[in-house]
Amino acid sequence: MKHSFWRLGWRTLWRDLRAGELRLLIVAVTLAVAALSAVGFFSDRLKGGLQRDARQLLGGDLVLASDNPAPPAFEAEARRLGLQVAGTLSFPTMGRASDEQGGASRLVALKAVGAGYPLRGQLVVAERPGAPEQSTRAVPAPGEAWVDAPLLEALGLQVGDPLLLGDSRLRVARVLVLEPDRGAGFMSFAPRVLINERDLAATRLVQPASRISYRLAVAGEAPAVQAYTRWATTELQGGERRGLRLESLESGRPEMRQTLDRAEKFLNLVALLAALLSAVAVALAARGFAASHLDDCALLRVLGLSQRTIALAYSVEFVLAGLWASALGVALGWGVHHAFVFLLAGLVDAALPAASAWPALLGLGMGLTLLLAFGLPPVLQLAQVPPLRVIRRDLGGLKPASLLVLGLGVLGFAALLMAVSSDRLLGLIAVGGFAGAVLLFAGLSWVAVKLLRRSVNENTAPRWLVLATRQISARPAYAVVQVSALAVGLLALVLLVLLRTDLISSWRQATPPDAPNRFVINVMPEQGADFQSTLKQAGVTNYDWYPMIRGRLLAVNGQAISPDDFASDRAKRLVDREFNLSNAAEQPPHNSVVAGRWTPEEAGAISVEEGLAQTLGLKLGDVLRFDIGGLQTESRISSLRKVDWGSLHANFFVIYPVSQLQDVPVTYLAAFRAPAQPGFDNALVRQFPNITNVDMSSTLNQVQRVLEQVVRAVEFLFAFTLAAGLVVLFAAVTATREERSREFAIMRAVGASARLLRQVQAAELVGVGLLAGSLASAVAAVVGWGLARYVFDFAWNASPWVLLGGAVAGAVLALAAGWWGLREVLRRPVVETLRRASA
Repeated sequence: MKHSFWRLGWRTLWRDLRAGELRLLIVAVTLAVAALSAVGFFSDRLKGGLQRDARQLLGGDLVLASDNPAPPAFEAEARRLGLQVAGTLSFPTMGRASDEQGGASRLVALKAVGAGYPLRGQLVVAERPGAPEQSTRAVPAPGEAWVDAPLLEALGLQVGDPLLLGDSRLRVARVLVLEPDRGAGFMSFAPRVLINERDLAATRLVQPASRISYRLAVAGEAPAVQAYTRWATTELQGGERRGLRLESLESGRPEMRQTLDRAEKFLNLVALLAALLSAVAVALAARGFAASHLDDCALLRVLGLSQRTIALAYSVEFVLAGLWASALGVALGWGVHHAFVFLLAGLVDAALPAASAWPALLGLGMGLTLLLAFGLPPVLQLAQVPPLRVIRRDLGGLKPASLLVLGLGVLGFAALLMAVSSDRLLGLIAVGGFAGAVLLFAGLSWVAVKLLRRSVNENTAPRWLVLATRQISARPAYAVVQVSALAVGLLALVLLVLLRTDLISSWRQATPPDAPNRFVINVMPEQGADFQSTLKQAGVTNYDWYPMIRGRLLAVNGQAISPDDFASDRAKRLVDREFNLSNAAEQPPHNSVVAGRWTPEEAGAISVEEGLAQTLGLKLGDVLRFDIGGLQTESRISSLRKVDWGSLHANFFVIYPVSQLQDVPVTYLAAFRAPAQPGFDNALVRQFPNITNVDMSSTLNQVQRVLEQVVRAVEFLFAFTLAAGLVVLFAAVTATREERSREFAIMRAVGASARLLRQVQAAELVGVGLLAGSLASAVAAVVGWGLARYVFDFAWNASPWVLLGGAVAGAVLALAAGWWGLREVLRRPVVETLRRASA
């Protein structure tokens, strides 16, 4: 008998699988493991790809990025240490076809490079769109341009045709397929144009006030790179080196990491919710499993099996079931993570490296932990069933799990979820928020169940309603569990619907119908009169026209500031870059003064946007020192403005309330709604070739398409959450199946018709679903309002249809789960049910 518990565990597993006793447990564990391992595989491959391509994404081993050309000392020190050096500069501008080929124009991301670029990785090009790809270490020759294929289609060009950039005419020589240091596709909407650095001056696109990104990449042996890193870090920390920053292998491309990290956090959050819901389903299903095996265990005790053997046998059964369900979940997660790569195409490289074994091992561990922590405690009570239960079925019933056992299981599972989340705050929000929602729903449903009995008048109400009310009131604990489980599952579904419909629709409606859809920058002062005249001739009479001045904040109230003086990342970024300043004697009509006073032509005064003031800790009366083109000026904050950024008008953080600023480099910005006449944009760029014309409607559509990719991936994973919620509901509904069978059998024995019992069951399920749906919708509406108010920053009130729709959805889902799980209750013969009850 030494190994009898192994054989017994295997036999009971096989028997219970064939009988469907373990179906809910396996489905719940599979869903949880699939959701978590899918995100795990995706994250693991993504991190592996970032580590593999980090140097290529940088274009070198270390990059010095800046808004202005780096001081010569940085390049000289790199060459002294024997490092390779390559410099690039990039900025948005307008590319256009010649008049002979239609004269179409398009916003492009222009990059000028020299010999040796890139230091890490290779460019991949093709002779024409769709032609075989080839890697190259060369760069465009003088007079040539290499372009992204979509630009050729947009401008109606072919390889060999001329491309106009500013005052230059360059020949399209190759199609650019891959640019290793381009960064995240999420941040680069415009098609790339790559030219030789010798051709840049002839374009006359670079002006004193132009916003250009300069990057100085270095590469070489590790000791030399480390020595250069130490030297450059010391140089940046000492002296006036503002606007210079180092990007290394460790920091990577921050915009790419931020975008993908956010997507990963969203997916992690949804996966955690699926796992938490599955934990509830496992606990409910395991208790039902244990209740159905009480008589079997009593008979085993009569036949002489010890408590230890029974406990070990069921432990073996659950471990084997957990391994099987976890392996199935890992396999499903492996397939699902490929869907993430597909849905996020463009944000991630499809040629990611293979995943490691860690996500699979983590999935197996999570499945076993889930089953053993929440499923095994009630099942282990089967070993304590007394043999006397064979003749007295009132003995040996299940007891509530001890607080110690339950607490250890919950703490262990929560700790594992925290580790899986890879973000402490995210894990705390998910686990704590789930616990809070469950407690809230449990408390509200308990109150509702107590009020239900009092609200139904048994003398006048229909018989089926009276019986359904008694059914719910007779088992308040089970009613609370059912309502809470369904409400938590519906909360995720309703909130997703709100985010995808009402909130996004309200955001779109928040944009005024007459808002500007064109932003034109880099208009030179000598072009101002002609440019405005051109707009008026085209019928554009209402437009924003502001000077644009680049300035860097140096000091506040005489105290020099640096990014290290601030805790928030946003404040660090603002202080480390140049501001777009402006001046206007009259207060912008779409800005309201919330503090201080706007006084036209007030010398030595500035008006600051209130959000910027809060971020940097500024207040009325503070004196700010700006460096504007090498000229340092000090001005006092005379007013704070509230800016409606959603208006899409020209807005600035800092405005001087004067009509003119003397001796500062300036370009002009125009914001207007383009006329409907065809060819307007192309004609404007032909007349003023140096301007950058940003079509905001096209850009917003591109942003929206990229966001849709992330939303679709999250929605895809939400299917697991919804499935887990339905499994919870099914487990909660079927947990009382045997009790319902006995009660309905007694009712049928005393004359109740099958029609009446169907009405009672339907009324009970619909009532539970309506209550759960109402609670979930109310909480989802509050959460949605908070997102609209504090995240999206616009007014939104939930439609009353949200509450009604959630309630109806809850009722339908509860009725469907009840019909599927309890249909045999009404079909089972009365004699069989009563015989079971008295056996």
